[in-house]
Amino acid sequence: MSSLEGEKSGAASVHDENPVMAHTEKSGAAHGHAATDQYGQPLVEFDKAAESKLRLKIDFMVIPTVALLYLFCFIDRANIGNARLAGLERDLKMTGVYDYNQLLSIFYISYILAELPSGVLCKWMGPGWFIPLLTVLFGISSLGTGFVTTLPQACGVRFLLGAFESGMMPGISFYLSRWYRRSELAFRLSLFMVMAPLAGAFGGLLASAILTLDHVGGVREWRMIFVVEGIITIGLGLVAFITMTDRPETARWLTAEEKELAIARVKSERVGQSEVVDKFGGKKAWLGFWNPVVLATAWIFLLNNITVQGLAFFLPTIVAGIYPEASTVTKQLYTVPPYIVGAFFTLLLPGLSWITDRRQIFLILSAPLVMTGYIMFLASENGKVRYAATFLLASSCTSVGPLANAQVAVQVISDSSRAISLATNMMFGNTGGLISTWSYIKWDGPNYPIGNGLNLASASAILVFSTLTLLWMNYDNKKRELRDVDQELEGLSPEEIENLEWKHPAWRWKP
Repeated sequence: MSSLEGEKSGAASVHDENPVMAHTEKSGAAHGHAATDQYGQPLVEFDKAAESKLRLKIDFMVIPTVALLYLFCFIDRANIGNARLAGLERDLKMTGVYDYNQLLSIFYISYILAELPSGVLCKWMGPGWFIPLLTVLFGISSLGTGFVTTLPQACGVRFLLGAFESGMMPGISFYLSRWYRRSELAFRLSLFMVMAPLAGAFGGLLASAILTLDHVGGVREWRMIFVVEGIITIGLGLVAFITMTDRPETARWLTAEEKELAIARVKSERVGQSEVVDKFGGKKAWLGFWNPVVLATAWIFLLNNITVQGLAFFLPTIVAGIYPEASTVTKQLYTVPPYIVGAFFTLLLPGLSWITDRRQIFLILSAPLVMTGYIMFLASENGKVRYAATFLLASSCTSVGPLANAQVAVQVISDSSRAISLATNMMFGNTGGLISTWSYIKWDGPNYPIGNGLNLASASAILVFSTLTLLWMNYDNKKRELRDVDQELEGLSPEEIENLEWKHPAWRWKP
């Protein structure tokens, strides 16, 4: 069951007789004690078979709920593109050149403004309460969109939708960081973030199915999309209040021994920390934001979101331009296949990250296919060529989400810093989403050279900045090898050592 955190510790005692953990000279996994020595080396060794069994159990008990919630989070965000094809602009009398772009932009304004406060609230309330609450609230907002009659009303509802959805991706990422090791995290993040491209596919199919109905209650046409999907989202959020477990310590489906292992193995990677779920502190929060690799990764995520969010909102419009004579339902169905390919790559690259315990190299490798796709858009007006290009766009740009969130999560040490680093990444990322809403303007269609050129520049910049970040991490790690850990930590209290965060002399960047 979910549980408010307050000041409860997420660390459990470790007993010497525990068969799943073999101890070195001194157990460091007990409550209130560091699980690493001052050089960052774990004080506990773990039984690999027991870890594997526990990890699989966590996978089955934790991932499905958050994945389903995120699926409808993204559907409720991106269904505006499907509604546009079904007559939203006509019924709301959106005759201005920029009306649709304004409707998209308002979502990101509230999303960006609410991001950091959402990170603080998630840490304070605990993700087991915070994530279901957000789901109910953005479900209500989506439902309300089905009853708007003017553009200002639609903008008001989308503003609320952005504020409530802002905490979902960083909140779920933060939640999973309490359960998984550094090497495991990117792939587990991909297991819920894959719902973004699948939402493009499933959302298109669901919208097509809904539009075959004559009416739902008193609403018709595009309004039915928001009403049906909003009701489903609210129901899922209410169920999640019951099914989500806030952290290993409160998991009823774990034995006492499994709880100890779950806590100790995560704690063993946190240099100088005595708790997995620490009390929120301002200094740690600041260092979660003011972190060179977090800020560099957030900038990369901003550039990536120009492409990802642009694809989500404008793929239906692009398809309509390529196949102008097709029916509305057929156009919806044409948006599905590129997202299926995107879903495959969203799992592939983070899966390789799990095997190699590397993330930065895969951020670098995500750019070339996206660059190729936009070059095809700019070089050809042939419908088949441009539709083929959408597969290249979806293939690797969607994998950056789990990779970037995993990267900012592992470049900090404490739970408090992680809540802020993830919120920072999403704040930057959705600034890219705001830019994307102005990437494709009506008068730039049907070929959209400005939008495609901007996205090509963004993908190229990702290649450059992610490479430079990797080089800097390796350079700074070499400098850190020359630091005298004993001398720098001499005279510091345990609390002062914990507050050092990534400035701890034994810390190394994790490329």
